[in-house]
Amino acid sequence: MPRPVHFEIQAADPKRAIAFYTALFGWAFNKWEGPLDYWLIKTGEKGTIGIDGGLLPRRGPPPVAMQAVNAYVCTIAVDNLDATLARVGELGTMVVVPKMAVPSVGWLAYANDTEGNIFGMMQPDTAAK
Repeated sequence: MPRPVHFEIQAADPKRAIAFYTALFGWAFNKWEGPLDYWLIKTGEKGTIGIDGGLLPRRGPPPVAMQAVNAYVCTIAVDNLDATLARVGELGTMVVVPKMAVPSVGWLAYANDTEGNIFGMMQPDTAAK
């Protein structure tokens, strides 16, 4: 069955988005040597669970606040959801769906990045109720 192998983040201000994701998750960004403004995102070490992605300039208006999701939402595994949610606020963005239990899977919350995109964060915990 097909599985996601890459994700892309569109950003009105790529440098600002790179600073946000680097500060929040420690991701590494490398400018692609192709004809487009495109950054490859390394989210973890080879052989670990997860996918890498890319970042590119947005080619249209940003999402409107409180509008329905109109793109794929990626969820990032974190070790400590509470600490990560606190960091979201420190970086000037906001939690849009508070922490909730996904029974026997973990703790999940959603936030906005600096570009208005929604992303999820999951702390695995089989005891979550």
